[in-house]
Amino acid sequence: MKKVFKKIAAIAFIVFLLMQLYQPVRTIDYVPVPALDFMNAYAVPTKVETILKTSCYDCHSNTTNYPWYSNIQPARMLMDSHIKEGKENLNFSEWGNYSLRKQGNKLNEISKQIKKGEMPLTSYTLIHRNAILTSVQKEEVVQWIDKVKDSLSQKK
Repeated sequence: MKKVFKKIAAIAFIVFLLMQLYQPVRTIDYVPVPALDFMNAYAVPTKVETILKTSCYDCHSNTTNYPWYSNIQPARMLMDSHIKEGKENLNFSEWGNYSLRKQGNKLNEISKQIKKGEMPLTSYTLIHRNAILTSVQKEEVVQWIDKVKDSLSQKK
């Protein structure tokens, strides 16, 4: 029984080491904030900007701050999958490419998900404790987003 366990452990360790060879390219903008970025589309108050960058931008922009453990598989694969899905749903770096209607819909979704406590995801805040939004922070972001939504509806 011990021999079987040792063989399984050795094979698992070799698979783990081989997984470390797979390091796909990261999608990061190394240039300053692009003109299409959400922060350049509106006069975002400093508090709201800090909240969004701390709690949202890692998964919803091209300026992800990858932590040290992102170099270790399978953590990397999980993060890449999570970030890819986040950007498909909302990418603050591509905000300027969204139509006014889409921007309004995205703002509605952001507001709803923050109010419901669905964002940031619990799986993200387990490790990134500074990304957890307090009730005051949620209120600041939601109030500001509601103002922006109103201004967008007047442009239509």
